[in-house]
Amino acid sequence: MKKLLAISSSPGRSHSYSRNLVHTFVDKFSQKEAEADVIIRDLVEQPIPHLDDATISAFYTPLEQLSDEQKKILALSDKLINELESADVIVIGTPMHNFSIPSGLKSYIDHVARVGRTFHYTDNGPQGLLQGKKVYILTTRGGNYSQMPMAAFDHQEPYLRTILGFIGMNDIEFIHAQGMSMGEEKSKQAVEQAIARISKTVDDLLV
Repeated sequence: MKKLLAISSSPGRSHSYSRNLVHTFVDKFSQKEAEADVIIRDLVEQPIPHLDDATISAFYTPLEQLSDEQKKILALSDKLINELESADVIVIGTPMHNFSIPSGLKSYIDHVARVGRTFHYTDNGPQGLLQGKKVYILTTRGGNYSQMPMAAFDHQEPYLRTILGFIGMNDIEFIHAQGMSMGEEKSKQAVEQAIARISKTVDDLLV
């Protein structure tokens, strides 16, 4: 039985294409894997605070030296990392905001990219510890960033590949719905194509 962690990061609630794509993935996954263990992490319903001095200090305090207050501070980070560690499949839905990711997703990443838990330093440099995961990232973009010159403005996919790879998750597949602000016909076509890819992806994953 595979375990799925589904993360939605769009601030939009009533009408969000990326949220709908995540829901589509979860629904199709659950239909194919009836007994699947699915965790839903909504970064708007359950916002992750920005890092502060106390949290950063706790991150770098050796485990045996943590105070009771620091253990409380780390409880959220521990929970988020535990969810990642237990998942076989991770799906992240994210719109492109200002050529990158929403601030809520960045805060989430800041809490899970943690020395000693999801990566550590070795003589050969940092090594990610969250290995053996399959990651699907479902994005929605107002423009089309698949070719130059607009591809140069895409700081969303490169950043997510870099930071997730840094903590050990290198098996990543992106499904982009592009051109969402280029008219109703193009946005409808982009969503339909993304849903078709999600359906094939889940079928291939759960053969």
